[in-house]
Amino acid sequence: AETRVHEPAPQHPVRPSLFIVHITPEMAPVAKVGGLADVVFGLGQELAIRGNHVEIVLPKYDSMRYDRIYDLHEVYRDLWVPWYEAAIHCTVYFGFVHGRKCFFIEPHSQDDFFNRGSIYGFPDDVLRYAFFSRAALEFLWQAGKHPDIIHCHDWQTAFVPVLLYEIYQRLGMAHPRVCLTIHNFSHQGLIGAELLRATGLHHPERYFDRHRLGDDRYPDVLNPLKGGVVYANFVTTVSPRYAYETKDCGQAFGLEPALHAHQVKYGGVVNGIDYDVWNPELDSQIPVRYRLDTIDDKYGNKRALRQRLMLADNEKPIVAFIGRLDPQKGLELVRHAIFYTLERGGQFVLLGSSPDPGINADFWGLKRMLNDSPDCHIEIGFDDDLAHLIYAGADMMLVPSRFEPCGLTQLIALHYGTIPIVRAIGGLADTVFDKDHSTRPLHERNGYVFADYDQPGIESALGRAIRCYYDYPEHFRELMRNAMQADYSWNHPGQDYLNIYDYIRDE
Repeated sequence: AETRVHEPAPQHPVRPSLFIVHITPEMAPVAKVGGLADVVFGLGQELAIRGNHVEIVLPKYDSMRYDRIYDLHEVYRDLWVPWYEAAIHCTVYFGFVHGRKCFFIEPHSQDDFFNRGSIYGFPDDVLRYAFFSRAALEFLWQAGKHPDIIHCHDWQTAFVPVLLYEIYQRLGMAHPRVCLTIHNFSHQGLIGAELLRATGLHHPERYFDRHRLGDDRYPDVLNPLKGGVVYANFVTTVSPRYAYETKDCGQAFGLEPALHAHQVKYGGVVNGIDYDVWNPELDSQIPVRYRLDTIDDKYGNKRALRQRLMLADNEKPIVAFIGRLDPQKGLELVRHAIFYTLERGGQFVLLGSSPDPGINADFWGLKRMLNDSPDCHIEIGFDDDLAHLIYAGADMMLVPSRFEPCGLTQLIALHYGTIPIVRAIGGLADTVFDKDHSTRPLHERNGYVFADYDQPGIESALGRAIRCYYDYPEHFRELMRNAMQADYSWNHPGQDYLNIYDYIRDE
């Protein structure tokens, strides 16, 4: 009789885990200025959950939240980083930040690069972060680390792929591929030839070339962010719509030619938000937790918000704005929306501040003007507990930005069942779909959207939202359900980035 051998069933190939290093100027909660910090924190965890080895390299700032770093200790005492014609001695520390493996580089130099009480805002910022970029690569090389992927962020570390391919590849670091994420094109780190002398890149004629780092707008200026676009294996920005707007609609602040030249390696990935932090079901900073099937409990937070801010307790909807008081955020429209909301029978809550004293003074004037209104509260400053309470207690969240690479405010609002009212721009257009005019199926419509940056534009969306709240409460409730069901966790972007990493490793 014939003996049959039973072949084992074919197995799906197991995806090999990657060694991924993020080189970044910020990471929440230890060193945070903006959304970049949240992205590194959330994406780093998502990649690790998926079985990859993730390490994060940061400057060791004196202003860091050291109380959020566990087991901080020295791991590399004698890191000498070439700088100008000499070298700067550095110490490298290791510690865990909510389970994330982090290395912190501390230079011992009279320049005191990272001991200045704050993260940015100094005349030599470009050189400070050029030094950090060189130090991070020097550390990887000296420590014998050969990551599959180096992921760097914004202009501060966009110089990493330049240094990797011009210096460190020749020293033996041929393995890593680089992904650069640009969170905001409005800062590019422009500088002169001093950058080359400091970092050890000779032959200035090579780097001032317009096809490398030479800025397209200003002669005799180097553009580190452009260098990142040219040298990185893949470049992402933080939403598909923003990728299109920057490349084709003049929003790249002069980098449009570079994006066109390198468009085959450019794309947008919508940021996620951390549902461990922003989740009404788990949020310890709100008085009443709730989820989709207990959505009525949201109104306990609305009452608590009114009590805290001494607003009238009535049937009116609460419209909120949370964010930096920055011209990018559409401040003229915010101001108009406050009065429009009050005229239309709503309440308005604002939480924000500006580094610009003139803008702060303007909003302090508004606060004094409206101080006696039982339906308006303006809070100049930032208060994390109050932010959580507003997300949970407001009915609508206003995001009328001039431009918005991704936007986290609307993503958080959606998860709390707070209906976003947004301008159709950047990541806002990729994540909020108009109740009345979207081509999306009804169950995916989750907010109100307007196109034109003007008063009639915002009135059209805000007016429809307030009218729906009063006249069609069951429709408004359906919008809240749709909002809470949308998944803007790091799950999808995490997979998108792994696909990009695989793509550039197979090049």
